[in-house]
Amino acid sequence: MNELRVPDLFDLDPFPSSLRDLWRPWRTELAAERAPQIRIDLSETDKDYTVKAEIPGVKKEDIDVRIDGNQVTISAEVKQDKEEKKDGRVLRCERRYGYASRSFMLDSDVDQAGADAKYSNGVLELKLPKKTQSAGKRLTVA
Repeated sequence: MNELRVPDLFDLDPFPSSLRDLWRPWRTELAAERAPQIRIDLSETDKDYTVKAEIPGVKKEDIDVRIDGNQVTISAEVKQDKEEKKDGRVLRCERRYGYASRSFMLDSDVDQAGADAKYSNGVLELKLPKKTQSAGKRLTVA
């Protein structure tokens, strides 16, 4: 069956999407030119959490990890200056800045004293031990 489409009187876009696609730029941004994206893998055992975060193109000095109870925040900042010279003259000078952040909550609080972070080949690995839960105590009423 044919579907009857009623035009929306409040639709302010006079061009259909097929025409709009013609005006998009042909060149897309390269992955290296965009702000960093943080992709996370999280695994859990009885004693700890392991977080692997892919943050390519970022120096380890520009990575910030914060733990507050059971909330973990990973943020990264990219600062790059690129200068191209020829015969002592500057032909091109480019700067690129970007910032990304990810926050997530875990089921258990993290023991901050035992937490460990390593960064190698664009992958940040966090070992986050769980804080030991004290068992409840039952009181006898006298």
